[in-house]
Amino acid sequence: MLGGWEWVIILIIVILIFGVGRIGKLGSEMGKGIRAFREGLQGDEPDDDAPKTKPNKDSDSD
Repeated sequence: MLGGWEWVIILIIVILIFGVGRIGKLGSEMGKGIRAFREGLQGDEPDDDAPKTKPNKDSDSD
C-alpha cells in the first residue's frame, strides 16, 4: 500500500513529465467524458420527469 510520501513523489514526477497545463486539460477531458457517459446511461431509462403530451383539442370537439 502506498503511503503519503509515495503519492507526493508520484505526483511530482507526473507534473514534471506532463506539465501543469496538460494535466489540467487531461482532467477536463476526462470530466467531459464521464459526464457524457452518465448522460448516455440516463438516456436509456424512461424519463418519469418528462412532461406528458396533452390530448389534441381538435380531436375532442366531435
